[in-house]
Amino acid sequence: MQSIQQGLAVALSFCLLLANSRGGFAYQAGSITQSPPQAEQQSSEQLQQLVAPIALYPDTLIAQILAAATYPSEIVEAGRWMEQQKVLTGNHLAREVDKQSWDSSVKALTQFPAVLANMNQNLAWTSELGDAYLNQQQDVSHAIQTMRQRAPAAANLSTTGEETVSTQGQRTAIQPAASDVVYVPQYDPWPVYGAPLAIFPGWYPYPGLFLDGPGIAFGLTFGVGIFAGFGWGWHNWGFDWRGGGRVVYNHNPFISNSRTIINRNNIYSNRANFDHAADAHAGGLAGREATHSSAFSGFNHGGIARANAFRGSSSFGGHQGGGFRGGGSRGGGRR
Repeated sequence: MQSIQQGLAVALSFCLLLANSRGGFAYQAGSITQSPPQAEQQSSEQLQQLVAPIALYPDTLIAQILAAATYPSEIVEAGRWMEQQKVLTGNHLAREVDKQSWDSSVKALTQFPAVLANMNQNLAWTSELGDAYLNQQQDVSHAIQTMRQRAPAAANLSTTGEETVSTQGQRTAIQPAASDVVYVPQYDPWPVYGAPLAIFPGWYPYPGLFLDGPGIAFGLTFGVGIFAGFGWGWHNWGFDWRGGGRVVYNHNPFISNSRTIINRNNIYSNRANFDHAADAHAGGLAGREATHSSAFSGFNHGGIARANAFRGSSSFGGHQGGGFRGGGSRGGGRR
């Protein structure tokens, strides 16, 4: 009997020890939390170099470019599509664009075919610009304003017959002088701000947007009135400098649903929040973006794209530059 009691005592002690051990393991497992990965931050100098090619564009066009840059695979698709649809103009072009499943920002850039082609041609730059906007929104806004403050000192930013430049405090806004016509400035982005900047690796100038020499000019003109009746048209976009430097679409902050470039600051947030109601493209977008994501795996978004000094679109089946050479006239024509 004594031996039995001793055996039971040993068994009971073992059970208690096992229970305490499991409890301890459970506590330890529960106390370990994974921190979301931190977005790789680009320096002020890198961001200034990144925004230099567009910082002197009108605010609304910058809003469309930053939003569309978060969809680099769709930039490629739209560029190829536009190349195949050269006969389309005016309302016919607008109606066919409206049928596409691209994000509204990508559709908006079909109003500016030279701008779209430049983004397609310099795809590594486009990808990094979209990544920077998603992960360093305020820093990108500050970089644009910094470049706009430098340009007047170099006599390259002032109100003209093509655009209106206004300054309030530390913020400079650029708007078209007319409501239905947009002039896209052409300039060399590396010396136009005064002290020359280093050229973004692999960046290639696009005809019509690049001025070979000092200064700034207005070569390409685009009419935006024919697109006014569509939800992605010019007047549905804006840039809120006071609200943290964010793109505004249909009077609401633009939220990208891209699966190619991810907002790593919100990587654990509820994915249901990634809906902006006016985007009809959302239904079929996720699968297509995921399909193309492997094509961008070499970019290592967040500044490392600079190490890949190649023309970005060359990775897409030898597609060089997206065409549109010397182009831009289809969005309203040279005037």
